[in-house]
Amino acid sequence: MNRQFERYLQMTLTVLDLFVLNIAYFFCKIVFTETMPAGLWSVYFQYWTISVAVWLLLSFLLRTYAGKVILVFEHFTKRTSQVYLLWIICMLFYLFFSREFRISRIFIISTMVTFGIGLLVNRFLYLGIKKYFKNSHYLIKKVIILGYNDTAKKLAKYFEEDGYNTQLLGFIEDDKNVHELSHYPIITDVSRALQVAKEFDVAEIFSTITPEQNKDIYDLMYQSEKECIRFKIVPNLSVFITRDVHIEYFGELPILSLRSEPLDDVGNRIKKRALDIVFSFLVIVFILSWLIPILGLLILLESRGPVFFSQLRTGKNKKPFYCYKFRSMRINKDADLKQASTGDSRVTKIGRFIRRTSLDEFPQFVNVIKGNMSLVGPRPHMLKHTTDYSKVVDEYMIRQFLKPGITGWAQVNGYRGEITNPDQIKMRVNMDLWYLENWSLWLDIQILFLTVYQVFKGDKNAF
Repeated sequence: MNRQFERYLQMTLTVLDLFVLNIAYFFCKIVFTETMPAGLWSVYFQYWTISVAVWLLLSFLLRTYAGKVILVFEHFTKRTSQVYLLWIICMLFYLFFSREFRISRIFIISTMVTFGIGLLVNRFLYLGIKKYFKNSHYLIKKVIILGYNDTAKKLAKYFEEDGYNTQLLGFIEDDKNVHELSHYPIITDVSRALQVAKEFDVAEIFSTITPEQNKDIYDLMYQSEKECIRFKIVPNLSVFITRDVHIEYFGELPILSLRSEPLDDVGNRIKKRALDIVFSFLVIVFILSWLIPILGLLILLESRGPVFFSQLRTGKNKKPFYCYKFRSMRINKDADLKQASTGDSRVTKIGRFIRRTSLDEFPQFVNVIKGNMSLVGPRPHMLKHTTDYSKVVDEYMIRQFLKPGITGWAQVNGYRGEITNPDQIKMRVNMDLWYLENWSLWLDIQILFLTVYQVFKGDKNAF
């Protein structure tokens, strides 16, 4: 997709959404002018500015207008719905915590509903814009793909998903090399590629056949440019690398790595850290401030020892750190060697309750504030288990590229609690690696909501 066009589209969609948000506010202000108390102009103005700021902030954090999102109408609509619901929740939180009861409730509901309707209209308008560009003949460039192989089929799929101004005519390949039905026609063989390109007024030829595989490609490359047809080579890296790789560019240099890591980007790390700090601060102030005295007293009444249990665990980049928990066991010498199990005699009565409800994990919000843990990430294991599990699963230590989390993708998918066989730790590692490669701020928020849901629902693996 043309990057300049993509930026224009992103800017247009952002402006359209801000336009309907402002229209919703001013329309409702005009309609309800007579019912508004006099002298509250500044209060309503503050509500308007915060609503705009919150929408922009959420759209930025959740990448509502990111290229990969706006390319697919279904993804764009889904992401918009998610951000819209979060926007409503944030505005309600603002009204509640600011104790701002002077704004008309009918006005608030009307602006939210009107904005929602405006967003819906904008999405259908976007669908019309997208259709217009796809059907505008003067914007369309015709392309053909040289070769019919896995790389060519992937390229064709990308054109389907990303081809705003691209029309794929078909493949150029010798019939003897084609052993299946293709989604696009096999137009001719390689020897007639240039002739066909001129006949169909092709703008670009994408070759998945390299000059090393067919010496005629060199000549075709030069002859194409003489005919004002762009010639591009798409190398098949599977000739050299037998597994999936991630490609990024430093300037013009392609860099291959074994996996994508969204959190390797500084901007993404800042977003994640901001969520960690804000959420943890709220939990410490509004929950831990009264939970510590209550649970501390109950823990001390049942068994002697400290209220908190701290244990060295493996953190990011293999660096050990002290992980905090409410003490749920009697003092014992196996604490750093043996996991809790079903019916474990070391667990106290209050300990059984706080483990089942996950209250024992709440002191880890202090770890998050300190920076050695995150809200979401791979669960930290004691040092001995890190050594043991890394011998069982080859890719185990890759999960240590991330900060450990209070909860994680593995935990909300049922992989928590005691590990009794190698398959369990392998599945957890697979889940952790999927999270590492697919991180997004919205995914973190989803995991947090699922964690809260499971706490109230109850988890059979929590004991």
